[in-house]
Amino acid sequence: MGSLLPLVIVVGALVVVLGLFAALAGHVRRRGTAGGALRGALAAHDEAFHGTAADSYHGIQVQTDRRTPLPDDRWKRGPRSGRRA
Repeated sequence: MGSLLPLVIVVGALVVVLGLFAALAGHVRRRGTAGGALRGALAAHDEAFHGTAADSYHGIQVQTDRRTPLPDDRWKRGPRSGRRA
């Protein structure tokens, strides 16, 4: 029984740590805060090790932040000015 006690302690600690990670994962999923953190961590990694990937990431961020232009009146269908109906 004395030689089994360290194994039980290690397995118990592993179960506790995995349980805490599962609770943390549930909390993050409910709040929806995982996406931004993961995206930021991967962007920092790409900036350090993959220069072209970082440039692509920043280009995509600029495109998503850009507002869409308002529709132009030239493209509306309808009668043209100066044309008979």
